[in-house]
This record gives sequence, C-alpha cells and structure tokens, in this order.
Amino acid sequence: MDPKRLHPQARAALAAQPRVPLTASTLTEVRRSMVDATAAEVGTGPAVATVVDLDAGGVPARLYRDDAADGAPVILFAHGGGWVMGDLDTHDGLCRHLVAVSGWAVLAVDYRLAPEHPYPAAADDLSSALAWLRGDGSARYELDPHRIAVAGDSAGGHLAAVVARRARDAGAGLAAQILICPVLDPVADYPPLDDYGLHRDEMRFFWDAYAPPGIDRTEPDLDPLAEDLAGLPPAVVITAELDVLCDEGERYTASLLHAGVPVIGVRYQGMIHNFPRKLAMFDAAHVAIAQIGAALRRTR
Repeated sequence: MDPKRLHPQARAALAAQPRVPLTASTLTEVRRSMVDATAAEVGTGPAVATVVDLDAGGVPARLYRDDAADGAPVILFAHGGGWVMGDLDTHDGLCRHLVAVSGWAVLAVDYRLAPEHPYPAAADDLSSALAWLRGDGSARYELDPHRIAVAGDSAGGHLAAVVARRARDAGAGLAAQILICPVLDPVADYPPLDDYGLHRDEMRFFWDAYAPPGIDRTEPDLDPLAEDLAGLPPAVVITAELDVLCDEGERYTASLLHAGVPVIGVRYQGMIHNFPRKLAMFDAAHVAIAQIGAALRRTR
C-alpha cells in the first residue's frame, strides 16, 4: 500500500475495517459483519417524511419519500454487496440521503441474494419492481411512472445498468441511471489494488456466486460493456481511484459517451471502493451524493 495515494479518511477507514476472508464457509459471518458495521460506516441518515416497507410486485422493498405532492419522481435502488450480502437496512442511510439531496422518492429493492438465488434472480427482482412502479405502485403511492431513475452501488450498480438496458430494449426507457463504484465486467481482470479494501479474490467469489461456472457471462444481462449502449438513459458514474472496479466504471462511461449518451463521470482521488455509502466516514461521500442529487434535480 502506498500511503501517499490514500486520502487520510480512507486510511483511517481501512485501519478500522477487520477483514474476514470470503469463502462459502465464512459467508454467513461476512454477511453479519456488513450489517454490524453499518451504524459506524453509514450512520442513520436524515429524517424522511415517509418510510414504508411494501411488496413491489412480489419483491420486498422500502419506499422513502419527502415530497407530499402527487406525481413524485422515483429512484429504483439496488444495494451493493457483491450480489451475496446487503439488505434494506445496510443501505437505509444512503437511501435517506438520496431522498434529501435529490427531492426524488427512493424505492429500495430487497432482491434475492446469491449463491442461494443465482443469476438472473436479482436482476429479475429489480425488473419486477420496475414493472410494479410503472403500474400499481405509482398509482397507489402517487409516484410519477414516467420519471423513474435506476441506481445502485457496487453490484447494485451492475443491476441498475442491466435494468436500464432491459427497459430501453422494451421501449420504455428510464429517466437516468446512477452507478456508484459499479461492477460491470465479468472478465474480472482486476488491477493489483488489494491493499485498498476490495480484493480481487472477493470479486471473483462474488462473480462465481452470482454467475456460477457454466453460465455464459457474455450474456447481455451479465456483461453491460459488451452491449450497444445507444439510447440508454443519461448517466452519473462515480468511481474511486483506489478501487479494483475503477477502470471498468470509466470504460463504461467512455462507451456511453461514444454511443451518444450524456454522462457525468467523476473519479474521486485517494478514495476506496464504495466510499459514497460510508457517509459517516467520508466527507467525499456527501459531495458525491450531492452531485447525484444535483444531476437528478436537472432531470426532466
């Protein structure tokens, strides 16, 4: 590790982060460690006028809303955790901040986790929730079915990109896609940045859990980088310099631009994987979420 490259807050976060090697036998422990660390890493988040747990077309979800006016735009949110961990509670603080800075409602999806439910379960759950939002959900909760953005952090960013492309292909595109330190490339050829939090062996475990050997990872729902990106919704892509996923996020940004899709792409220097979720630890997290909020406030 080169301490000169690390932001001081990133250095402190890494020092405080115990690492449990991720294997099939330790997955339960690692899942619990993510939950246990949430209060220290994320905090409680701001108060939101309405928070309700609900069934979104057969998928457990949580709706956050501050604006009481009819027809609020809504962010469909997929949490990170390598498709194998994370839930509504681990990302509650982040979702609250997104509501506060954007003025949009947020529907967070508690999709099925791998390896118990491998591909395409998670992506299908997000698509089911989107279909519900476009129909019964928007009518029941007074949301705007024509202004829906999709967002996610880490593996949730992958799911967001997949659902954005699915929606385009179905002729019912979305208003925006928000990708925070996203997973995008199933080739899993990562730079040697293991000392900075997210390890290459962890990413390979995640991919093998979600898309086990035998599944064709060139499928469009697994490899967003291989697809024609023309016609996708405007994007915000947040990357971190010292993240093994930084390069693939920036390649996706460049590919979107080449395809004529408007993109705001920002690399945070000295930052580590998924720093925007850790709002209790990083000043830069608040800046990144504010950038997302500013972009969404300009989305029509």
